[in-house]
Amino acid sequence: MTTALASSRNSLTMATKSNADIKITSNEDLNKFIESLKNEFLEKYNQNKLSEPSDRLHDFKFMTILGQGAFGVVKLVKHKENDKFYAMKIISKRRVVKTKQIVHCLNEKKILQSLNFPFVVYLDFAFKDNSYLYFCMPFINGGEMFTHLRKRKKFEEKLSKFYAAQVFMGLEYIHKIGLIYRDLKPENIMIDYKGFVKITDFGFCKPIKDRTYTLCGTPEYLAPEVIQNKGYGVSADWWSYGVLIFEMSCGFSPFAVGNPGQMQLMERICIGKFKIPMTVGNDLRNLIENILQIDLTRRFGNLKNGTDDIKQHPWFNDMNWIQLYNQEIMAPFVPKVSGPGDYSQFDDYDDVDLDISKTCLYEKEFADF
Repeated sequence: MTTALASSRNSLTMATKSNADIKITSNEDLNKFIESLKNEFLEKYNQNKLSEPSDRLHDFKFMTILGQGAFGVVKLVKHKENDKFYAMKIISKRRVVKTKQIVHCLNEKKILQSLNFPFVVYLDFAFKDNSYLYFCMPFINGGEMFTHLRKRKKFEEKLSKFYAAQVFMGLEYIHKIGLIYRDLKPENIMIDYKGFVKITDFGFCKPIKDRTYTLCGTPEYLAPEVIQNKGYGVSADWWSYGVLIFEMSCGFSPFAVGNPGQMQLMERICIGKFKIPMTVGNDLRNLIENILQIDLTRRFGNLKNGTDDIKQHPWFNDMNWIQLYNQEIMAPFVPKVSGPGDYSQFDDYDDVDLDISKTCLYEKEFADF
């Protein structure tokens, strides 16, 4: 079994018009619209547009590092022609090959360049040179949800609900187009300058028809069926969604109380052992309890009503889903940024020089990138 547990915590071709620009006027239209997006996704995914020539990288001004990880760095860049800012994830080919993540990496690129929904990120450009792969996405400058949650300790219920509703719509879209996400957590949710969310990091995302068996994700967010190697489907994402709502609202993970070891953490998850603080309201408590069900025949998101059990739950009674999709709701919290290139919501990192080989490394392995 493959194991891939995440660590903690001239002009270029532009992307097509975002569906965020399309106004929806009714719940029926919204449901039909989300259903229709699968064909659009599959067409782009199967087409697999190859990356731009590496000399086009000179069209960007490299500015600062936004983040670092096991596979490389994310840099803030500015396009010299259109003056737009982008987050460019730069991944070492050597590291991808060494960790046997070639298929995951190629699939992430295919998925990112095929996505088109207001609450998920997408790929604008892709490049490769002798040593690195480059994923270039719009810069979401409000920072990570994780950073804001850490600063505020926990979110007030109104803000948790605002974020949870958008993540719900993002997951619903991801599932409708035939994917499972598998790494939902505050670190993988960005906040834009208006206060709306974007689900990012599709490294563990994959097409799915029925079930899959790979153990991957972040330990605190793994569903019981993932840990037990029973085979799992998109219901595992809804479990992670329940953990996310709990953490946003309570300020800590339901199964990681007292900093347990990994084996103890897994045991707690598999028996569904958690305690909701008394400060949590009844509707929110009920929703969490119905999502964090180890019995799949009782877990919301996996029953005969599908995602409607979540969307129509009393906790969301005051949510206007149409206005939310159209981003016509005033966000309860708006990050303080001075402009599109303001990166003050990100941690400071020392700059890293890219060591680019004089010969092309792993040309065959990344021919389809």
